[in-house]
Amino acid sequence: MMALAFGRPGEEFEVAELRGGRGFIRRLSEMGIYPGVKLSIVSNQGFGPIILAVNSTRIAIGRGMAMKIIVKPLKTKEEIP
Repeated sequence: MMALAFGRPGEEFEVAELRGGRGFIRRLSEMGIYPGVKLSIVSNQGFGPIILAVNSTRIAIGRGMAMKIIVKPLKTKEEIP
């Protein structure tokens, strides 16, 4: 498992844990990000916001928030035929 901030574009993950307070968890839940949800990284340039695809929605989150989202890798761009 790893922090979402370290993922690369094209990788897919399942959210394993949210490491933050009640307000942080509520804010992410309102965006559709909670344990068990599958998401993929659309853009992560190593600085600035990270753009995620959650269901059919694109969401931008800050790097600090991404460091508190612990994920399990599902598959990478290289594994997709």
